[in-house]
Amino acid sequence: MADQLRWGILGTGRIAAALAEALRDSKTSHLLAVGSRSQASADRFADTWRADRRYPTYDALLGDADVDVVYIATPNQLHAELAIACANAGKHILCEKPIALNAPQAEPIFQAAEANDVFLMEAFMYRCHPQTAKIVELVRDKAVGDVRLLQASFAFHMSQEWQDKDPRMVNAWAGGGIMDVGCYTVSLSRLIAGVANGHAGPIEPTEIAGSAHLHPQKNVDLWAGATCKFDGDIVAALACGIMVDTDWTYRVFGTQGRLEIPNPWKPEPTGAVIKRFAEGGPGPTEPAEVYTIDANRTLYEIEVDTVAEHINARQAPNPCATWDDTMQNMRTLDRWRASIGLKWEGTEG
Repeated sequence: MADQLRWGILGTGRIAAALAEALRDSKTSHLLAVGSRSQASADRFADTWRADRRYPTYDALLGDADVDVVYIATPNQLHAELAIACANAGKHILCEKPIALNAPQAEPIFQAAEANDVFLMEAFMYRCHPQTAKIVELVRDKAVGDVRLLQASFAFHMSQEWQDKDPRMVNAWAGGGIMDVGCYTVSLSRLIAGVANGHAGPIEPTEIAGSAHLHPQKNVDLWAGATCKFDGDIVAALACGIMVDTDWTYRVFGTQGRLEIPNPWKPEPTGAVIKRFAEGGPGPTEPAEVYTIDANRTLYEIEVDTVAEHINARQAPNPCATWDDTMQNMRTLDRWRASIGLKWEGTEG
């Protein structure tokens, strides 16, 4: 393991475990340390995922000179503070999305990363998967002609058990569906709209109008939607939620057909598919072509290896989440929330 990147993980929740599993199987990286808010939690996680070092505070992990890269897997409200602390400690950073509570809070993170010359990427793992690169290729090659309409949904129904204690039910922690899963629908739609307009990566919408149902006491969005207008007369319809199940299929409608991606957010290691339907009739039911993408690695392994591959460049290229891309996404999420009157307690936005 001498030539592998040595990782530390801040946080011990479910998403932290997903990355720890990827580090266990990765050929480029391994898990060295975990930091938590208690020794007991750090010990349990380290025992499960075979981390040699376990720390009862986040600062203690950042003080470990042997840690090369830190994955921030804490609740949302800690992301910005910890990312800046990581940069100041000289650690490369993979930060779980959203990288901050709003765009103004995100800006100092990139300033700190640049000042300390460290790698930084927001953890939109699906962006690192070859399925996303194939979608970009098909849109760029006009496989469905000129893009007209995008449809994106990402939602799930949180169990009653989690409703009573989940951080996604806390307004001050940027809870709700928009920040948890709606950010994915914004991310991919901005990417596709940008490529369709001839850009290398994403663009921001020229217009956005949202609607949502907010929890009457907790003031977080339980389900929400938005319509975005992009250059090139492209319109995107977005839906998300933490209290409703939806179809996750992503659709790209063009002048010569449509693309359907049944699992855009969590593609499998093998057998991920993109379906292309030719134009004609009220909407053909059988695809003209099916593209199968075999990555032969899990989604999070690909993300970990992406960090290793591009660490010397300090950021990964499109279609991964670049620094500019992340700032665009944060600004768009701010606009979506503003359109429904949703603000975070203790912040200006």
